[in-house]
Amino acid sequence: MSDEYDQGRRDGLRLALAILGTEEAKWEALLGQSASWRTNAIRDVRYKTLQVAQKRVQTALNRLTPKGDPAMSAELASALKKMGL
Repeated sequence: MSDEYDQGRRDGLRLALAILGTEEAKWEALLGQSASWRTNAIRDVRYKTLQVAQKRVQTALNRLTPKGDPAMSAELASALKKMGL
């Protein structure tokens, strides 16, 4: 695989992490806010599911990231800047 393809995959995973982080924050704010126990239970499950998804995407990103590559930190900084993080 080409370096450009790998960089695109890493950028996609970083974007997925940002989206999951936003969704997790949204559901975290809603935890325990409803008078219905069923709604609170569903919100809790969604929140925990998002946490698991974030961990899995982070693990996939770590597997694609070459270790000890100085160019990688510049790539990461540029990707985070593009996402506004």
